[in-house]
Amino acid sequence: MTPLYPEKVNNKKLDIRKFFQATNPDRALFADNSKEDSKYYIDFSSVRGGQVIEDLKKTIAFFSPDEPTCQLFAGHIGCGKSTELQRLKVELQQEDFHVVYFNSHKDLEMSDVDISDIMLAITHRVIESLENIGIKLEPNYFRRLFADMKNIFMTPLDINVKLSFLIAEISTKTQASPDERNRLRNFLEPQIYKIIEEINSEILKPGIEKLKTKGKKGLVVIVDSLEKIDNVAKPWKRPQHEYLFIDRGMQLSSLDCHLVYTMPLSLRFSHEYSNLTNRFRSPKVLPMVRVKSRDGEICNEGLGKLRNMILARAFPDLTDEHRLSKVTEVFDSLQTLDYLCYASGGHIRNLLRLLNTCIQKEMQFPITRHSLDTVMIEYRSERILAINHREWTLLRQVVNNKKVTGDDGYQALIRSMFVHEYRDSAGPWFDINPILSEARELD
Repeated sequence: MTPLYPEKVNNKKLDIRKFFQATNPDRALFADNSKEDSKYYIDFSSVRGGQVIEDLKKTIAFFSPDEPTCQLFAGHIGCGKSTELQRLKVELQQEDFHVVYFNSHKDLEMSDVDISDIMLAITHRVIESLENIGIKLEPNYFRRLFADMKNIFMTPLDINVKLSFLIAEISTKTQASPDERNRLRNFLEPQIYKIIEEINSEILKPGIEKLKTKGKKGLVVIVDSLEKIDNVAKPWKRPQHEYLFIDRGMQLSSLDCHLVYTMPLSLRFSHEYSNLTNRFRSPKVLPMVRVKSRDGEICNEGLGKLRNMILARAFPDLTDEHRLSKVTEVFDSLQTLDYLCYASGGHIRNLLRLLNTCIQKEMQFPITRHSLDTVMIEYRSERILAINHREWTLLRQVVNNKKVTGDDGYQALIRSMFVHEYRDSAGPWFDINPILSEARELD
């Protein structure tokens, strides 16, 4: 009798718990401090429509290593921005740059952000990073500044601690208290140009000089998660996204080091986009992994890379070919795995979320097509409940013309992940989330 599944390459069973943890959809890969994470990483650039991270790196390392640059990086929620920025960090370190990477949501109250908050966060993270490699700075201006602000807070500041500790304490206080945040801003904002000048002269310039004595080419600061700031209106009715990146764009780009900020994707669909590109280089955008072409043909290369991404989480120590030979240890067939990859629409987090949910529900292998269909139906039903009549009309238009235009289209379709953006050699195009494609409302 012919066995249902091919003979396994070895007798070691797949560890359900480890695989479940490896497919956590909310965890970015940190290639610089985890050998396991580096084994999970898959280069999707050929099926994303361009070398986005390579372009960011070239601007810093090749075109202007000694001249400060400021670049914006955008992408759809969950498409893998943080993982790619971690890869950028590693590659720049290999080029002998000192890289300060941090998630801004740990330093900022995302519902209420001003330029002084961002400058303070960058100052904190740069000083902290330099201290960690033995570079000590004596920014006398900031010592005096913080001494002057000690009466702003309800509880006193200890201004004699290390400067990085002091700024961290200030950030904690202001995140927790809107009143203290406003008092600090009222103190800092009138002198923001002087503060930026002193960041450059007392921190960045001497810091970079000391880095060069250690063999470094320069300093790069990567500010991740800034795209997650809430797009609420400021008291004067200006949307927070436009206020920070357009009205205050000059200050954001005024630091004398290399900067990469993640940018809210909504600004690409804003009527203010031309003003944004007048203040910055054109933003680099990370689209979805292509699972099909503009004309609806299956993209085998994209599916193959997504397939390999999943199998790498299961068998990180094997070659690509060896992993594929073990697919039936995880799925009942290669077709089930490919169906999962296609249904994700090339959205990395959604792919992992669907798979992670299947593992959690079944707690056994192989994952069957029936199990996957059950998870898909639940997810599709949740998505459909959130779509109103007008949005179904917009979705039908996207199916026909592959376009999304204006802030209204972004808010209704892309932010809600009803529509995905793809790129090929001809540029960007849009299509509906494949998991919605079977919805009868599209007929």
